[in-house]
Amino acid sequence: MKKTIIIISIIFALLVAIFFGRNLIVQTSVKAGVKAMTGLKLSIKSMNFGVLNSFISINGLQLFNPPGFVDELMVDLPEVYVDYELGAFIKRKVHLEEVRLNLKEFSVIKNEKGELNLDSLRVVEEKKEEKVEGEEEKEEEKTKMPELQIDVLELKINKVVYKDYSKGTPPKTKEFDVNIDERYENITDPRAFMSLIIVKALKNTTIARLTNFNLGALQEDVAGKLKESTQKVMETADKAIETGKEDVEKKVKETTKETIEKATDTMKKILPFGD
Repeated sequence: MKKTIIIISIIFALLVAIFFGRNLIVQTSVKAGVKAMTGLKLSIKSMNFGVLNSFISINGLQLFNPPGFVDELMVDLPEVYVDYELGAFIKRKVHLEEVRLNLKEFSVIKNEKGELNLDSLRVVEEKKEEKVEGEEEKEEEKTKMPELQIDVLELKINKVVYKDYSKGTPPKTKEFDVNIDERYENITDPRAFMSLIIVKALKNTTIARLTNFNLGALQEDVAGKLKESTQKVMETADKAIETGKEDVEKKVKETTKETIEKATDTMKKILPFGD
């Protein structure tokens, strides 16, 4: 009896160690991943992990503006839900089977010097550096973005606020109730993921025009990734059809048709003429 109790105690201790070890791995990966994709500092109020299921519930995720801005906060995400694959995290990859983002407020700030906080986001910096010869290689030597796979993304954005301090204090302020509630599938590029959020937040506002922000470049980036994904599916379909297997051919054609329809629908949502 005594040996049985000892064995059970050891097994329980191992399970506890594995659970907390898993939580540490995932928590560290989440923070590092967000920092790598945005290039900005962030804070998380709390993270709750599933005991038996691989999910994370994040409360109070906040992304901060870089130095030089009076307002500290850029993005306020009170609720984030993520269903993840643990094995991918261990391999330093990010495979998220489902992501639900509830973005309460997105703040676009122009400071006293006329600098825009959006320009400090990594995806925006990279779009600018693409125009400079050799900058791509330099950027690659910096913190590398994680490999990303999001099967399903449910994106909600409530409000976007624009503050202009360039002509003094108090700033000129405009608020936009964008009320975005949309679903996307098969996102495989962290840059496209970040671009999508920015595009959806600003698309139905006048902020891009007021600040001369190049929103079109990010729209093209997202649409380009969707086209690239669709092209890969088409190539896979051609190879499968060449095998002459009718069942494979039928399945691939159906998958191709469905993927193209989804990609087309998503691009319509993103591009200016979509809504």
